[in-house]
Amino acid sequence: MKRHLRIHTGEKQFKCDICDKQFSESGHLENHMRIHTGAKPFKYDICDVRFSQSGHLKKHMRIHTGEKPFKCVICNKQFSESGHLKNHMRIHTGEKPFKCDICDDRFSQSGHLKNHMRIHTGEKPFKCDICDEQFSRSGSRKRHMRIHTGEKPFKCDICDERFSHLESLKTHMRIHTGEKPFKCEVCDEWFSQSGSLKTHIRIHTGEKPFKCEACDARFTDSSTLKKHSRIHTGEKPFKCEVCDKRFTPNDSLNIHTRIHAGEQPYKCEVCDKMFSQSGSLKSHTRIHIGQKPLKC
Repeated sequence: MKRHLRIHTGEKQFKCDICDKQFSESGHLENHMRIHTGAKPFKYDICDVRFSQSGHLKKHMRIHTGEKPFKCVICNKQFSESGHLKNHMRIHTGEKPFKCDICDDRFSQSGHLKNHMRIHTGEKPFKCDICDEQFSRSGSRKRHMRIHTGEKPFKCDICDERFSHLESLKTHMRIHTGEKPFKCEVCDEWFSQSGSLKTHIRIHTGEKPFKCEACDARFTDSSTLKKHSRIHTGEKPFKCEVCDKRFTPNDSLNIHTRIHAGEQPYKCEVCDKMFSQSGSLKSHTRIHIGQKPLKC
């Protein structure tokens, strides 16, 4: 009764001698003191992990038992901790009690607000131990680390191709499904990737944001600029594995490879003669139509 009355009176007669924090019950002070002493008297016999409070041990045990005693009454999803259920319920209620004081964005979880605040502060507390790049979120660092480790945990169930990011797998799956969720509002063409739509839009707007530093030519996408730059650098990154001849664009290598393979995919509809290149077929066709090539 006496202990209960302190809830109403707010009386906190038990004081920590180290940090002066006060508590309404002696047991709460006893638990608090372990922060200062580092005492962890509660041990789980299976994995030897120790805890400062019995409640923490109880939560930990559910990892091993798989027990999830907290159930959502709306969708029946179950949780191992009451706090996890409380966070989950906000999905159904739409409640967002955590507000950013700078831009007024609201969030359902305090952790989401904490991550968001780093947009304003520029804080990047998560650092890559290999290349020193820094990130605002631990998840971003984890994804980045796969560049160094080569880990590709996401696998396509259809063709077994693997990806380092879940989003890359989702994008890849559209090759198999044929899904094209991104639509051009100008010409109604559909695209499987948002980036492809963004590049396509520049056809309509005439925007060419990628500029060659050597000759000032401009391009709608970075890959076309990269190919163009090889004219100036003389770089030929694509090599024939048969004769070691090198090429500037990959397309030229593909055409060249047909010489070794004997592949001739282009057929003359008049005489059935086959060619390895579309340009060769075009030149040949002039024989039948009597057209003479342009004279120098």
